[in-house]
Amino acid sequence: MNKNNKTFKLTFSAIMIALSTALSFIKIFKLPWGGSVTLLSMLPVCMISIAFGTAYAIAPCILYGAVQMIVDGVFAWGLTPKILAASIFLDYLAAFGILSLAGVFRSKGTKGIYGGIVLSAALRLIFHIISGRIFFEQFAVQELVDFVGGNPFIYSTVYNGAYMLPEIGITLAAAFIIFRMESVKRIILD
Repeated sequence: MNKNNKTFKLTFSAIMIALSTALSFIKIFKLPWGGSVTLLSMLPVCMISIAFGTAYAIAPCILYGAVQMIVDGVFAWGLTPKILAASIFLDYLAAFGILSLAGVFRSKGTKGIYGGIVLSAALRLIFHIISGRIFFEQFAVQELVDFVGGNPFIYSTVYNGAYMLPEIGITLAAAFIIFRMESVKRIILD
């Protein structure tokens, strides 16, 4: 199997996007204004970057963000055009597109893979925090706003961290298991 074969790359990427999408429907918990902890939905698209590199993975990761945008029904949320456009960019295209950095440290071995996954997922969290701070504070849960002293940045960090940090932990734990398997190493890392 030649990993540089265009047909193989395209097929692998399509399967990983489909797998990520399917896994995104398995929600461990969901927050009221968007965001949920899923069963490993980030890992398959991260594997595209790990297998083929960051540059190749940009388009599939952005495509996955577009699919998630449709699945989440962002157009039915009743957002103003400005907030809708910002949400499409920050919460979907940029936030999921940044997962293409998961393979940035691949040459450092498995520790580099884990570092790349954490980096890309942490950057995804930052995009969600920025979006929440700038555009979604009007939807803030008052009890949580009061709890964090009324600071919209802290509110956005707490809200988005509540689902992204567990999501990152679950993804990293699964990566520790998956990247020890010889069959995965052979397909992804060779």
